[in-house]
Amino acid sequence: MSALLFDLLIFSVSILAGLLGAVVGIGGGAVIVPLLTLVFHIDIRLAIGASIISVIATSSGAAVAYIRERMTNLRVGMFLEMGTTVGALTGALLVSVVPDRALFILFGIVLAWSGISMYKSPADAKPLQSSKDKIANYLKLHSHYEDRATGQTVTYAVTGTKLGLGLMYLAGMISALLGIGSGALKVPAMDLAMKIPLKASSATSNFMIGVTAAASAGVYFSKGDINPVLTAPVAIGVLVGAIIGSRILGKLNAKVLRYIFVGVLLVISIEMLQRGLF
Repeated sequence: MSALLFDLLIFSVSILAGLLGAVVGIGGGAVIVPLLTLVFHIDIRLAIGASIISVIATSSGAAVAYIRERMTNLRVGMFLEMGTTVGALTGALLVSVVPDRALFILFGIVLAWSGISMYKSPADAKPLQSSKDKIANYLKLHSHYEDRATGQTVTYAVTGTKLGLGLMYLAGMISALLGIGSGALKVPAMDLAMKIPLKASSATSNFMIGVTAAASAGVYFSKGDINPVLTAPVAIGVLVGAIIGSRILGKLNAKVLRYIFVGVLLVISIEMLQRGLF
């Protein structure tokens, strides 16, 4: 296979990864890492390095659109970034001592847990209208957004801020270890633990993942795990896909979005567990 054809294939699958990542809020890395390792047989550490950069591209491409449509909860995003940034730095320092097989298995378990948790959560659950969470009330984390699929204004209250912050530390650490943007944990944490509606969770996750990835990108670069020849087509493709995906999310039905999220996570988790265990 010629170098040009290889780059075009990488670019094409990266567009798909960016689109899915932007729609479900998990970052393109959750799709691009398994594609690069399982289909193109690229070393997982180089795949993660490319993914870390592509995650920043996903966030840049999708976050602006979501903020413009006021689906992103900026207060929640900035509050939770305290946990994810510290977690990302922790994970970036641990990545060199964690075996490859353990990374595959960890990746698979995290995604399977996220998918099962989201599937069990009722798709039509009503958002909280009030909260006794002192931190959420003090920081005024409650918000609303216009749901273009239904034409209604969705108002919601935030709870579980301490649990959410703890889960964000884990999400940031796993983001650095696996290069997945940590949206696979961020979205379920906001949706299940903090009771933030799925669309707002996805939009806020897209806003956050770029900051989390940037916190660990420097460490990966210093270790030589970012290959510009691989990273360029991945980052550009994911950016294009993220821009397309950001225009789709607002029009999707919440139930359909949940099924897409669960399906993507479970398929990838099975593939990665097989790679790590066999």
